[in-house]
Amino acid sequence: MSKQELREATWRLLEIHRAARFPGAKGRIPNFVGAERAALALASLSVWKRARVVKVNPDAPQIPVRRLALREGKIVYMAVPRLREEACFIVLDPERLGKNLARAATIRGADRFGEPVGVDEVKPIDLIVCGSVALNGGGARVGKGGGYSDLEFGLLREAGAVGDRTPIVTTVHTLQIVPQPIEMFPHDIPVDWIVTPEGASPCGAAHPKPRGIYWEYLSEEKIAAIPVLQRLRAARGG
Repeated sequence: MSKQELREATWRLLEIHRAARFPGAKGRIPNFVGAERAALALASLSVWKRARVVKVNPDAPQIPVRRLALREGKIVYMAVPRLREEACFIVLDPERLGKNLARAATIRGADRFGEPVGVDEVKPIDLIVCGSVALNGGGARVGKGGGYSDLEFGLLREAGAVGDRTPIVTTVHTLQIVPQPIEMFPHDIPVDWIVTPEGASPCGAAHPKPRGIYWEYLSEEKIAAIPVLQRLRAARGG
């Protein structure tokens, strides 16, 4: 089964079992029934409790994760959608948000109340929470197909904000966990923990984390659409 076939099958499964929330699963990181309970299960992990700075994807199923992080006083980084700005991350500092803390956890709220920063301004990340469409018990995952979570990790890796020991977790519905192998490329991020509404499971270290940006996997169209990639390529003489 190809990655796209796996996405389609998972989206369909979530819809059939009515496990997907508005606006539906297809074509996105699916918002799932029990996302709030998954966030609470994540909060029980030691990697969460130790973390003071977290990067969380901007998708709907991770809104409870972002809200919980801010309530616990953690600094939250979110990527600007499609990395379309040179200042391609937004930092949410709970000490500066005041009564806007809950609203800041949404995409619109983050854009309004957060502070845009460049990749070189991002503080060292203690924990990454990524969204997934499907994944297996070995930590191999697929997103919705844009490759932005992988690219964000690559950018942060080259900036020194993340490394091999930076834990990566995902919150998903149990229907998103599949038994079959998933092909992983050097630029694909694996997960260390899978968290569902029922609890958390470690994945081991079956797949290495990306070591930076893998330019050979980037199309000219994508490079042209992302200002920070244009700047970095120019700096390396590419």
